[in-house]
Amino acid sequence: MPKYHIDIEGTDYDWDRDAITVAELRGLAGFGADQEMIEVDLTDNSERVLQGGESIDLKPGKGFAKKIGFKRG
Repeated sequence: MPKYHIDIEGTDYDWDRDAITVAELRGLAGFGADQEMIEVDLTDNSERVLQGGESIDLKPGKGFAKKIGFKRG
């Protein structure tokens, strides 16, 4: 059973590790290496541009997977 469900522009992807890189996010979604990625906080809709070599730590909730949203810039 996957630990996380990652939402990329409305499509959920299962993920088993506690972190994901920007390159892995692009790979899941089929985006090109030149495509800017933005992290969206789904609780307050704040946005943050991700850096190319960045790794994002994912944190689970209790009894459910935390959904992290990302979209193209």
